[in-house]
Amino acid sequence: MQNQAVRYVISSTAAAAGGIAAAATSVAAATLAASIIFSPAADSSARLDGVHADLARAIQLNQVTEEQAARFEAKLAGRILGEA
Repeated sequence: MQNQAVRYVISSTAAAAGGIAAAATSVAAATLAASIIFSPAADSSARLDGVHADLARAIQLNQVTEEQAARFEAKLAGRILGEA
């Protein structure tokens, strides 16, 4: 009888720990989402600098050609500056 009680306590503790871990993960995900949503939007020049840096890296990795990157950057610049 005592072995059954010990197994019950162990299984109950493991189940509770799993529930706590799931809740903690949900809270962490919600916190991250809130920080992204409520963070101030970057200004246009900072966004364009980021796009340029990302495309330069893509060129270095031979993921796109310089011509493709230039066309894509121009297209995004039009959209980003059009929002401002």
